[in-house]
Amino acid sequence: MIIAIDGPAGAGKGTLAKRLAEHLRFAHLDTGLLYRAVGYAMLRSGQSPDDPEAAERVAKALDPATLSDPGLRGDEAANAASKVSAIPEVRAALLEFQRGFAATPPEGAQGAVLDGRDVGTVVCPDANMKFFLTATPEVRAERRVKELQERGLEAIYARVLRDMNERDTRDQARAVAPLTPANDALVLDTSTLDADAVFERALRYIASLNSARAILLAAPPDPRPPDPTGRPEQRARRKD
Repeated sequence: MIIAIDGPAGAGKGTLAKRLAEHLRFAHLDTGLLYRAVGYAMLRSGQSPDDPEAAERVAKALDPATLSDPGLRGDEAANAASKVSAIPEVRAALLEFQRGFAATPPEGAQGAVLDGRDVGTVVCPDANMKFFLTATPEVRAERRVKELQERGLEAIYARVLRDMNERDTRDQARAVAPLTPANDALVLDTSTLDADAVFERALRYIASLNSARAILLAAPPDPRPPDPTGRPEQRARRKD
């Protein structure tokens, strides 16, 4: 089973993904870390995240072990990630890794939870369940400031809000895999919800889908013979 969770920064998708993965004993992948790792590696090597050829080389050579680097959680890495993620060659280089993780979760897990910005639309369009989390920019900026301050980092609300709005614009306007909900995703506005409330709503949605599938699987087959014309509606009208 694959669960896809998308949304902008600060909407709560990472928190929900971790809790669902732990609750269901699924493997978890924060796909945004892949782009952060590429962007951060370029900054540390003195390269510009806007350089398509250099970004593609870094993406193809990405070492998954670098995903644990604490520096990836900073705003510098986040802004660099937004730039490299707009490069088609970078997205293509990282796509195979993400799909492989979803198809064959590590450590024998029976499913995978992936969160990012295009999981339900591009990475795993056939995911069993999809969520799209959102919230107002102001609420998301407040959450981000609190997160940074709790980690002992300086955070100015006005600057965080500005950077977040700029990143939203880049993510939504990029030509390849823009940030947008999948047509079959459950959209949750978390502006007035805490993490527990979001988690409970997600669990109820998962339970409702599983129940609906169980009913369909348990339903007896249609005893009527197939209509050779392939037009059951017309057959029904002829009987009236």
